[in-house]
Amino acid sequence: MCKLCAIAETVITLCAELAHRMSTSDDPRRVHFQSPEYLVNRLDAIADLFDKDRTDLLVDAIREYIEDTTDSETFQELVATKYYDDQLEFETVKQLVGAETAQRLRLLKADLEDEPLDLAAPDDVDVYEGDVTTVDTAADDDR
Repeated sequence: MCKLCAIAETVITLCAELAHRMSTSDDPRRVHFQSPEYLVNRLDAIADLFDKDRTDLLVDAIREYIEDTTDSETFQELVATKYYDDQLEFETVKQLVGAETAQRLRLLKADLEDEPLDLAAPDDVDVYEGDVTTVDTAADDDR
């Protein structure tokens, strides 16, 4: 398969996945932004090549970027840190990492906010029952 056909197949697959994932609750929303002209020209050329709409390609690119970003460990850690520091609301966390992970973070946060257990200091217990063996580590350093 040539590179162009592989790209076309990928775009078709992404469009099929998009159509499958979209539901009636995915109402379109108009977004206006500015972009360097050369990017718009390249995007239009790609859209023409695949006989697609510019908007469809932009939505696919945004979706792929979001999926790649949200799947990264660095992103997950950043969301958790900001949530634990009360810089993100739970609903925002749910949008960023999904309901299941957000719920897990909520439970962990609640656990972290709990008062520590008031446990008495351990008694002096001889865990070795008097049999203490020492090891000479200097002999290992000579090797």
